[in-house]
Amino acid sequence: MPNVSERQHPMSQPVPDISLKYLNLLAEKYPSIQAASTAIINLTALLQLPKGAEHFLSDVHGEHEAFEHVVRNGAGSIWRKIDGMFGDSMTKPERRNLATLIYYPELKAPLMLGSVADKDEWSRLTLIRLVKFCRSLAGKYRRSTVRNFLHSHLAETMEELLYDQEGVASKAAYYQSQIDTIVATGSTLTFIIALAELIQRLAVARLHIIGDIYDRGPGAHIILDSLMQYHQVDIQWGNHDILWMGAAAGSDACIANVIRFCLRYGNMETLENGYGISMLPLASFALEAYRDDPCALFGPKLPKDHNFTSQEIRLLAQMQKAIAIIQFKLESQVIKRRPHYLMDDRLLLDKVDYARGVMTLDGVEHPLLDTQFPTSDPANPDALTPEEHAVVEKLRQSFVNSRKLQQHTRFLFAKGSLYLVHDGNLLYHGCVAMNDDGEFRAFNVDGESFTGRAFLDRVDRLSRQGYFAIDNPAQKQYGMDVMWFLWCAPQSPLFGKEKMATFERYFLTDKATHAERRNPYYSLRDNEDSARKILTEFGLDPDHGCIINGHVPVKVVKGERPIKANGKLIVIDGGFSRAYQKETGIAGYTLISNSRYLLLAAHQPFESTEKAVSEELDIDTEIEVIHTYPRRMLIGDTDRGRGIQEQIDELHALLHAYREGLIKEHRLDD
Repeated sequence: MPNVSERQHPMSQPVPDISLKYLNLLAEKYPSIQAASTAIINLTALLQLPKGAEHFLSDVHGEHEAFEHVVRNGAGSIWRKIDGMFGDSMTKPERRNLATLIYYPELKAPLMLGSVADKDEWSRLTLIRLVKFCRSLAGKYRRSTVRNFLHSHLAETMEELLYDQEGVASKAAYYQSQIDTIVATGSTLTFIIALAELIQRLAVARLHIIGDIYDRGPGAHIILDSLMQYHQVDIQWGNHDILWMGAAAGSDACIANVIRFCLRYGNMETLENGYGISMLPLASFALEAYRDDPCALFGPKLPKDHNFTSQEIRLLAQMQKAIAIIQFKLESQVIKRRPHYLMDDRLLLDKVDYARGVMTLDGVEHPLLDTQFPTSDPANPDALTPEEHAVVEKLRQSFVNSRKLQQHTRFLFAKGSLYLVHDGNLLYHGCVAMNDDGEFRAFNVDGESFTGRAFLDRVDRLSRQGYFAIDNPAQKQYGMDVMWFLWCAPQSPLFGKEKMATFERYFLTDKATHAERRNPYYSLRDNEDSARKILTEFGLDPDHGCIINGHVPVKVVKGERPIKANGKLIVIDGGFSRAYQKETGIAGYTLISNSRYLLLAAHQPFESTEKAVSEELDIDTEIEVIHTYPRRMLIGDTDRGRGIQEQIDELHALLHAYREGLIKEHRLDD
């Protein structure tokens, strides 16, 4: 990457060939020579600011408290900066106190104010420290950017505090007067909260979520509410995300999977309280259809501290079996409707001998653990009964009419995609499907073959079609089927396994039938040549770029490393979800990219927000420097900087058109 000094000055570059029609449109925004010149000055200066810190998270799986904490503490970066700035002037308990105040100002500030003898003195000292800390972070941003982060009624005072030169004798009294007046007017809490929130925003310029916001944990809806308020965020969809998106679009197969998954893990919080999805139609049906069936194989997997009664657990099991059978029927219908998915081996219902209670797979008979199928017709096993059909209709209406779910789904489409090319790196959740020989696996549709990037682009577009093509039912159905395909098909770049053995895990004892072999990608990704091949496929420089990947937890307890392919691929799924922490040994990885380093943060489990506030328990985080940049990265070195440079070039063309008389000024500046 070239040094800034090596770049040619924009004024010496030839004026780009831009149509007069476009320049006239641009002139509406910059209606005079002075307006265009000022914009060039401001944008050119912006290129010289340091690149803002970026934070990469993956596989948060509804663990909203841990997610919120890691976002609030900037993956430990706020604590490290407090340590460096106040290490000589504050004790460690005092620094920890300040850190907790910044993370949870609305909860911690009242507790701290209630515990000090001299509230005014504490308020003054705390405000001064927070302002000092804010100033150190604000130096990476333009004033206008910082101003946009401020509450409008506080903006003027906050700007004075942040940019005032208190060291200048004539301003020292002015600065102190501001602090004193904030305290005297009883505004301390308001300004502490505002300063703490500003610190959180300035600490991380952009948040990247590498998939799987949903499932397992109870607060996916809370996480999405937070992301919708975040200042800059992008999302690479995970397999669990696309499943919920498909359900929101109205895919019956996706809806059945979502509900079954929630029932299996006793996690109804997001479904019922978050999105207001009524389970009453399913519960009523299950109680009737499976009233004499204990549904023992379908007992929910609950945490030890659950508070379900035995009757509730039985009902959850009956509901889970009811929706599982509905799911298997609906999925068989999709597979038959889309033969090019090549999933005929997953047509399992017609392989069951219902009279004898056995199933034949690959020529081998397997006894079924459960032989009660009161809603199955052996002659037409994938047909819904009228009662099942009615349940599906009611559930679909609940999903498509959930205002909050639709709001979140539109946000996921607006801010998300299957992959992202960003600053020379490639971000995606699952995989790029490959064959054993390392070549990209082909997917054939109507005689046309799609591989690698082209395939991801195709299914990304079709997924959007499945949600937005409301005026074309056939196109919408095709797209909804693609979202289900992305959830569980062997070719799916989000799933990455040869099959989803849900039926076998429920009904067969033979563990060999439960195996879900991963796509060869997951062994090939350890190889640098494979990673370089993928980077090249997506138009990136394999010498400088890397892949940031999630989906499969890194089992640290077994000696696995998140850095693979000689540093060309980094896996940041380390077990954010409590359900995976026994496998991984930690509680998740996050990645931080600032202007000087690429850092990998390994986090230990988070107990609770309550303990974080009352006992000041932060997440213990170990930081590993993956890469040190040869010089400080500037905005001009980023994709954003290249976009800004394009704007500058266009403005130079407009300036040239004004001065050559090709376009008249729309406004005369004084």
